[in-house]
Amino acid sequence: MGWKTLDDMDLKGKRVLVRVDINVPVVDGAVTDDTRIQRIVPTVRDILAKGGKPILLAHFGRPGGERRQTLSLKQLVPALESAFGTKVRFGEDCVGYEAEMAVANQGEGEVVLLENTRFHDGETKNSAKLAEGMAKLGDIYCNDAFSAAHRAHASTEALARLLPSCAGRLMQAELSALETALGNPQRPVTAVVGGAKVSTKLDLLGNLIEKVDNLIIGGGMANTFLLAKGYDVGKSLAEHAMTDTAAQIMAKAEETGCRIILPSDVVVAEKFEAHAPHKVVPADQCPADAMILDAGPETVATICKTFEDSKTLIWNGPLGAFEIEPFDAATNAAALKAAELTRAGKLVSVAGGGDTVAALNASGAAQDFTYISTAGGAFLEWMEGKTLPGVAALDQ
Repeated sequence: MGWKTLDDMDLKGKRVLVRVDINVPVVDGAVTDDTRIQRIVPTVRDILAKGGKPILLAHFGRPGGERRQTLSLKQLVPALESAFGTKVRFGEDCVGYEAEMAVANQGEGEVVLLENTRFHDGETKNSAKLAEGMAKLGDIYCNDAFSAAHRAHASTEALARLLPSCAGRLMQAELSALETALGNPQRPVTAVVGGAKVSTKLDLLGNLIEKVDNLIIGGGMANTFLLAKGYDVGKSLAEHAMTDTAAQIMAKAEETGCRIILPSDVVVAEKFEAHAPHKVVPADQCPADAMILDAGPETVATICKTFEDSKTLIWNGPLGAFEIEPFDAATNAAALKAAELTRAGKLVSVAGGGDTVAALNASGAAQDFTYISTAGGAFLEWMEGKTLPGVAALDQ
């Protein structure tokens, strides 16, 4: 990869435009989860420590190119000041006079936060003119928003081409973790792909079967594959129209030498509710009036053994209906095994995607994974083998 990091840049006395993702939940003007803010702290502190002046660019919500006070970044200033431990000066726009004044008045050790980039229609249109207006405010561009890197927007793509550019610490960590997991991994490599629908993860499955040694399929997706094998899945969530596609994926996996692991036993219940009466049956014996809600203990044992025989693990999506007990059992057991092996230095484990992060946090395994991406769509597109515009723009 050709991208530079903050270590490659001379920041002393330089104005550093930092694209960040601080699209955090806010209730009654107060931030209710500051995870994304905490993740940009290392970048901001490093720039300050190197004598640079951090100027933050960010989007917030979907204002559609209009100024909407409910989506102003001004309300995040107290949370940012608390996280950075320094004054945050707010600019009422991200280009033009208001932005220029905020930057001109930036004191030593202060951070500037500019207004929501999406208040301008040109942001989502990757406007060269808007990017030029932003570029006037800085000497260096630093992208620390991997989660927005799959969008070719003015502040993520066009701007990167106008100034000397580098990756921030969070972007650097994401790219390094993904390169370790998929770009140049230690083998054998195992991928866990779960979730509800095959149709939403076709590109992902197609890319992975050419790159990994083992592909574990769980959740509602697995039911579609079981259907393709001729099994009855009762009332289970499954995409009947996708069975031919599932069969093609299994055939291609055989060609590439990728071992696909499907549930050999399943947990079934007649109702989708917490603590519903349930039982374990072989995967090909789901009762007509029941639904598959989790992988069974035999399947979990196979998954854990596969983890033990692997060097690298990539995880996207739960193995069952993890939101309700006891149908979180397979996801929890597999996650804890991956965490144990990672802790022991036997496995590099990288995970990402909304449901994945929630499931790993719920299991208590998250803290021991090598890296957990909060990037969602960008993480998924990277796993699909797609070029991310915001990363490609840095790679010049």
